Amino acid sequence: MNLMLSQPPSPRFSNQISRRRLVGATLLAAVLPAGAPAFAGFNFFTNEYTASRVELQAQIVKHFPVAQRYAELFTVGLREPQLSLDALGNRATVTAVLSIASPLLRPSPMEGIVSVSSALRYDAATRSLRLDQPKAERLELQGVGGRDAERVQQIGALVAQELLRDQVLRSFTAEELTVGRKTYEIGDITVVDDGIKVQLR
Repeated sequence: MNLMLSQPPSPRFSNQISRRRLVGATLLAAVLPAGAPAFAGFNFFTNEYTASRVELQAQIVKHFPVAQRYAELFTVGLREPQLSLDALGNRATVTAVLSIASPLLRPSPMEGIVSVSSALRYDAATRSLRLDQPKAERLELQGVGGRDAERVQQIGALVAQELLRDQVLRSFTAEELTVGRKTYEIGDITVVDDGIKVQLR
């Protein structure tokens, strides 16, 4: 069997590659206006911006923990959020540790897990990508059973939805959306396998 050993590229070939890269960089600089921003995730040639799931996860964690009172008897809290994305359903899901505290509960607080899925919308006034009409899809509580279980789960699901309503996933600055003399607006929002893509128009 004859093995073909790869040879190092010739100096001439390497120089050709270097020249091509230089020409490409020069053309790119000529196309982009002076002072055009170079933000990760932005593609002004295709008029798109893609926020990775990792980036969005880092942003949403900053807004937790959160808590809200219900009927002056219950305090529902959420912490340790985890973001997942459903490209097929074009939705985002936040799964978090849920706690419910009340003098009516034994033990108190009770803890569990809640998953809330949501559509997405863009709020032009604040230049932010937000959760829209979140819905609790799954809620599991530890240490509750019998007749109280369904009522406590309903309270937990209701408050979790309220806590995540209009939750910010990504905010944009005016500088990020401005190239030369053109300021872009956010258009269609599409959930992809590992991120969220928005149209720049």
